[in-house]
Amino acid sequence: MKQWSAVIRNPTGLHARPAWTLVDAAKRFAADIRIQHGNQSANGKSLISILALGVEHGAEITFLVNGVDENEASVALEKLIYEGLGEPMDMQNAAQPQKESSNSSNGTPAALAHQSSGAGREVRGTPAAPGVAIGRIFQLVPPQIQIDTASLGVDAEKARSQAAVAQAQTDLAALRDDLASRAAPSEAAIFDVHIEILHDPDVRSQVEACIATGQSAAAAWRNTLHEHATELKKISDPLLAERAADINDVSNRILRILSGQPITAPQLPNHPVIVVARDVTPSDMATLDRRRMIGICMADGGPMAHASILARALGIPAVVGSGDDVIALADGSMAILNGMEGSLIANPTRAQLSAAEQAQAKWQEQRAQAAALSHAPATTQDGHRVEIAANIGGIEDARGAAAAGAEGVGLLRTEFLFVDSPTEPSEQTQYEIYRDIVTAMGGAPVIARTLDIGGDKPVAYLDMSAEKNPLLGERGIRLCLNRPDLLRRQLRALMRAAAHGPLRIMFPMVAEIGEWRAVRAMAESVRVELGAPEVPLGIMIEVPSAALMADVLAREVDFFSIGTNDLTQYTLAMDRQHPVLAAQADALHPAVLRLIARTVEAAHAVGKWVGICGEAAADPQATPILVGLGVDELSVSPPSVSLVKAAIRAMNFAQAASIAGQALLCANAAEVRVLSK
Repeated sequence: MKQWSAVIRNPTGLHARPAWTLVDAAKRFAADIRIQHGNQSANGKSLISILALGVEHGAEITFLVNGVDENEASVALEKLIYEGLGEPMDMQNAAQPQKESSNSSNGTPAALAHQSSGAGREVRGTPAAPGVAIGRIFQLVPPQIQIDTASLGVDAEKARSQAAVAQAQTDLAALRDDLASRAAPSEAAIFDVHIEILHDPDVRSQVEACIATGQSAAAAWRNTLHEHATELKKISDPLLAERAADINDVSNRILRILSGQPITAPQLPNHPVIVVARDVTPSDMATLDRRRMIGICMADGGPMAHASILARALGIPAVVGSGDDVIALADGSMAILNGMEGSLIANPTRAQLSAAEQAQAKWQEQRAQAAALSHAPATTQDGHRVEIAANIGGIEDARGAAAAGAEGVGLLRTEFLFVDSPTEPSEQTQYEIYRDIVTAMGGAPVIARTLDIGGDKPVAYLDMSAEKNPLLGERGIRLCLNRPDLLRRQLRALMRAAAHGPLRIMFPMVAEIGEWRAVRAMAESVRVELGAPEVPLGIMIEVPSAALMADVLAREVDFFSIGTNDLTQYTLAMDRQHPVLAAQADALHPAVLRLIARTVEAAHAVGKWVGICGEAAADPQATPILVGLGVDELSVSPPSVSLVKAAIRAMNFAQAASIAGQALLCANAAEVRVLSK
C-alpha cells in the first residue's frame, strides 16, 4: 500500500469541478483509493464522498492507495494535484467568492428595515451577477413532487432506477450541449458534475441497498440524496456547502422521472420579470426564458453556487443570500434589482426609480455605444482595419447577424441541417436554405463550412461506427471523403446557392495537402457540371499539421480560417468539451499563438487572408493579441459583433502588435493573460 500526503492549493479547495477531476482520474485505476482529511475518510472514486470532506484551500489530505497499480495511481494523482486539478493556480483572486455583506452580528445577510408605508423596501443580499433590472417580481415556486413509496419488488425497482438514471443522463447531456452553445463550455460542464452524481459509486450502492430493504426506487433516491445534501450543508466552507444545491437538483430530476412528472422549463408571465425564489437550480437557470427573465433574487445560495455562475455567463443580473424576507414580497409588485450592490428594492419610490434608471443607463451605456456603431467598420486608432463577421447556424442567425452589424458570415455551420434531420437533407432542401442565408446577408460574403460531423457530433442515419478515440478518428473532411456522394450533394447545393450572392466554401479538419487536393478536385468537378461561377475555396486550420504546413497550403488555397477551439485541443492534447480541462485548454497558450502566427505569416506571404472563427475571437483578452498577430477577420456570435468592433476601435494596432510579439515569448497561457490585461 502507498501512503502519501498533498496540500490542496486550489483557491476554493476541493469544490465540484476539481473534485470531479480527481474522481475521474482515480476511476482509471484498479487500486482502492481512500482520502483522509482530519478524522474523516472518503472513497477517492466518489465525488459526493470527497465533497463531504470539506477540503479547503491550503488543507493537507492523505492518500491511502492499495492495489495492483498503486504506484501508477499515486504518481498520476500526485501530479494532478500539483498541477491544480484542472484549475489555473493564478486565478486565486478571481475564484474566491465575494464576501457577503452583513447587517447582523453573525455576518449573515439580512433584510433591512423598511418604511411603515411599505414603499421603497430594500432587501440586502450578496452580489452574484452584475447589472440593473427594473420590473415586476415573479415568485418562482418549485413544483411539488409526489413519489410512490410502495415497492413493486426488488428487481422491478432496480430496473426502474436504472431506466431513470439513463433518462436523466440523456436529459442532462442535452442540457449541457444546449447551454454550451449559449455560454462557455466551462459553465455548461456544470451538468457533467450532475451526471457524475448520478453515477457516483457510493450513491448508487446506497440506493441499491435501500431498494433491497423494500424501498421503492423513488424513495431510495430521495432518501440517499437528501442525506448527502444535508451532510454537505454542514460544511463550514460556503463554496463546498453550496454544492448541496447540485445534489438537490439531481434529486428533483430523477424523482420527477420516476414519478412520471414531466420535466419542463418553469413558465414565466408574458412580460419581463425579476424572478424571486428560495433557490434557483442550475437546471432552471439553463431553461428559464431569458427574454422574460431580466433579473434573479434568491433567498438562499451564494455567489459561487452554480446558479450564480450560470447567471453571470448568461448576462442576467443576480442577487443571492437575501434571506426569508424576499420570499414574502408580493408577487407582481414593482422592484429594482442591483446585481453590483446586492440589493432588491420592492415598491420603489420615485426617487429610487430615478436613481436606478440612471444606474441602469450607465451600465448599458457601453453596450449601447457599441450597438450604435455596430454597422461601422472596426478600425484601430492608428488606422488598421479588421473585418468582423458572425458565426451562424441557420437562417434566423443570419438575419440576426445582419442586424447586429456583421460584415459577413465567417462560419456557417452547415451540420445543423444534418443533425436536426431524421434523414439526410436532399440537395434541393440544402440549396434553398443556403440560398436564403446568402440572401439574408444582403451582399455580405458567407463562408460555408462543409459538413463537420463525427467525433463529438455523430449522425445516426449515416451509420457511423463507434470509435475508441472519435476525436482522432473519422470526422470532418475525412468522413466526407469516405462518403463522396454525401459531399458531392452538399457541394452542388452550395454552388447553386452561390448564384444568389458572394459565397465561399471551406473544408474542416484538413490535416495534409492530399486531402485538400481531393476536395478541391471534387469542388471543381461540381462547378463545371453546374456551369457555376468561380467560388473561393479555403480550409480551416484546426490541426497542428495544417498550421505547420501553412506555407505549402497557402500557395493553393484561397483563404484560411483558424478554428481555435479544435486547434487548441489538438495542440495541447486536451478535450475542449472536458468539464474541467476546458479551463486549461486555453487558446492563448503560446503554443497555439505560435501556430496562429505561423499561419498568418504564411498566408500573407502569398497575398491570402486569414480569419479566426473560434471562441477566442470574442475573448476580450484574446482580441488584441489576435489583431496584433495580423489576423484579417474575426468571426464571433452575433451578439458579440458590436462589442468586438468597439474593442478594436479603442485599441492601437502598433501596441497590439507589440503585445502579441511578447505573448509569443511567454511560457504559458496565464502569463499571456496577465500581459493582455
